[in-house]
Amino acid sequence: MITVDTLPAEVLSRNAMPFLHGDEAGEIERVLRSGQYGHGPESEQFERELAAFLGVPDVVTVASGTAALHIALLTAGIGDGDEVIVPSFTFGATVQAIVACGARPRFIEVSPDTLCSTPEDIAAAITARTRAVVPVLYGGRAIDLTGIRPVLDRHGIAVIEDAAHAFGSRCGQQRVGATGALTCFSFDPIKNLTCGEGGALVPREPSEAARARLIRALGIAQSAQQRTKVVSYAIECPGMRAHLPAMNAAIGRVQLARFDVVEARRKNLWMAYRDAIGNLSGVNIIDVDAGHSVPFNCVVRLDAGRDRVFKDLRARGIGVGVHYPPNHTQPAFAAWYTPLPATEQVAQQVLSLPFHPALDESGIARVISELERTIP
Repeated sequence: MITVDTLPAEVLSRNAMPFLHGDEAGEIERVLRSGQYGHGPESEQFERELAAFLGVPDVVTVASGTAALHIALLTAGIGDGDEVIVPSFTFGATVQAIVACGARPRFIEVSPDTLCSTPEDIAAAITARTRAVVPVLYGGRAIDLTGIRPVLDRHGIAVIEDAAHAFGSRCGQQRVGATGALTCFSFDPIKNLTCGEGGALVPREPSEAARARLIRALGIAQSAQQRTKVVSYAIECPGMRAHLPAMNAAIGRVQLARFDVVEARRKNLWMAYRDAIGNLSGVNIIDVDAGHSVPFNCVVRLDAGRDRVFKDLRARGIGVGVHYPPNHTQPAFAAWYTPLPATEQVAQQVLSLPFHPALDESGIARVISELERTIP
């Protein structure tokens, strides 16, 4: 566990790790003493603060980013047999949420330069069965679908953003989440903002917000407090237990109040990496558009020898990673396999460098020095 006062002595061995400001423990204790641990005033206050930060009318908090995606898809009416366009190059949770709805993933490519899908690839993948597209904002980079929105709207295709990496990022002048898409965030331990565990979705309209809240509460409209005052209650629709507990909301409120610290650190660290990597031959940094993004990670593509470089750096105590193995080649999703040569190539080249706000420029210099020693 890292706080703002911790020196980055042991952090190079970790690819990513939680970053705390120091006030989180006291807020957890406050909630513990209150005796209100489930969804309640703390969670609802966090929702209001998130909405104000993002500049949107409403935010619905949930138990995880995966739950946010699942509930967003259900809220948009996605179900059995529907086709959902999604890049293969993403964490498996994105695809699992689609499959959990009974829908079919239609895998598409990503750009090797950004590891994000392009509007052109999305438009080309539309079929008569397409009901939604899930753009994945890899590394925190926003994806502007303005140019193809008329096509999507004409076909009745919902846009559900997987913005797990992108809390705080911007698309133009607006924060991600404020551009009109149904947007899903993750607040897990290593994300730009953490609740310990948690997530949130930004609904497009009040009816969507109401349905999302109903689904996350097992389809029960009455709150736990309201149910203590009646002899019965109604379960109005299928649902799941996916609320954000009060203790997690309390952590998130501290994180949100200090988000400017994390935003500045992540931007500065990514740009320091960019400047240092510019001097290395055979190493290309994935562009996250740091002028608009709050970078989640720092990923490079190696022209050759990725697997050997990975092993050598791990042996030297440098916490590199590989994010992610492509989903269209995973056994669980074999029914929807399609050849994706660009994705398959970058999957053999990408390497995630240690990246979290506890790092400083001296730590980055060490990473780059060790990387330079190991690249072919």
